[in-house]
Amino acid sequence: MTDGILLIDKPQGFTSFDVIAKLRGMTRVRRIGHAGTLDPMATGVLPCLFGTAARLCDCLPDETKTYRATVRLGVETDTQDLTGRVLAESGVPVSRAAFEAALAPFRGRIRQTPPMYSAVRVNGKRLYDLAREGREVARPPREVEIFDLRVLEFDEKARVAACTVSCSKGTYVRTLFHEIGQALGCGAALSALCRTASSGWTLDRCITLEQAQALADAGALLGRLLPVSSAFESLPRLDVGEWQAKMLKNGVVLSLGKLGAPSPGRYAVWSEGTFLGLGTVEENAAGMRLRQF
Repeated sequence: MTDGILLIDKPQGFTSFDVIAKLRGMTRVRRIGHAGTLDPMATGVLPCLFGTAARLCDCLPDETKTYRATVRLGVETDTQDLTGRVLAESGVPVSRAAFEAALAPFRGRIRQTPPMYSAVRVNGKRLYDLAREGREVARPPREVEIFDLRVLEFDEKARVAACTVSCSKGTYVRTLFHEIGQALGCGAALSALCRTASSGWTLDRCITLEQAQALADAGALLGRLLPVSSAFESLPRLDVGEWQAKMLKNGVVLSLGKLGAPSPGRYAVWSEGTFLGLGTVEENAAGMRLRQF
């Protein structure tokens, strides 16, 4: 099987594309994508999408990401993490109580401006390419959502905090803490970041690149692929008959009456034990359309 999902614990110092390149070399599978870019300094859950699973990128039912972030207070850098050039330092003391209070305005829906050192395109150019040329351009802010933001550990003397962050797709965690540092008046930069969960997949289900290589050497790596259907386990299941399955697979929009009148929403559609794809019923729609993988 060359269609499916492989969960990799991305190592520090690798880009997400580096991981994909490694997996292509191990498996000789050319069509591999990923769900959710991680910065080179970050580690953790990187869902790698093989074959038809690459179509999942824009339709995952749960796009929530969870991170453990370690933050150094009293420093600002051009990359908003400790890999960058230091722009300012401050000795302003910060207590745990003050730090926790500063988190409150950043929970819920917030507007965030993408950092210059990011893969966002402006006028066709990657922001990080412009940043490396010493250029800064206007970036439109975007709305993101912070579902959970809590302090796990705080060392006032070392000026280091460890936090858990659960957020929507597209959130820049280093920008989040950069802005928290500005609110505190001392600055802040990430010193470590680990994604502990992505789209419902958790770190304990991941394998390292070293483990992947060992499995590849034994001819067993592709056997570790999760089925595409696993991406939709959180959705309600809709079982259809053989005739309905044939129509849906041929692109026919079936009337809801012929499908048991499902309510508006998204469904994992199955027939006789076979996963067919993602079924969508729009509000006030007369039928369901199937997206296959």
